[in-house]
Amino acid sequence: MKQQLVSPKLAQPNGHFSHATMIEARGRLVFISGMTARAADGVTITGVGDIEAQTRQVCENLKAACEAAGGTLEDICRVDVYVRNIEHFEIIHKVRREYFKSPVPASTMVEVSKMVKPDYLIEISAIAVISE
Repeated sequence: MKQQLVSPKLAQPNGHFSHATMIEARGRLVFISGMTARAADGVTITGVGDIEAQTRQVCENLKAACEAAGGTLEDICRVDVYVRNIEHFEIIHKVRREYFKSPVPASTMVEVSKMVKPDYLIEISAIAVISE
């Protein structure tokens, strides 16, 4: 259902993402709010000071949201990634490779100066299409 689009007019992505992802519009659209490294208890922040641990927790939170909607991470077609330090790009994409298999979602990553809590290093929102 999900297809990564490739054009010879575009350079290959420099990370683990697609320039464009095409999905037939059948099923349920799921809009996932920005997930942080907050654990299920609602209090604990996983991996304070550790971008790899925080990225892994964010991906686990995205996975839980998809599963609650009846889907999987493979249903995610787009992610927006907000980071405190863009220099963490390679580490973040290393973890993303563990969670997102081909065809990978389209993606935007930007560095921001502040997050809701100062210990957050990353936040990811997503859009998924879950087939019926």
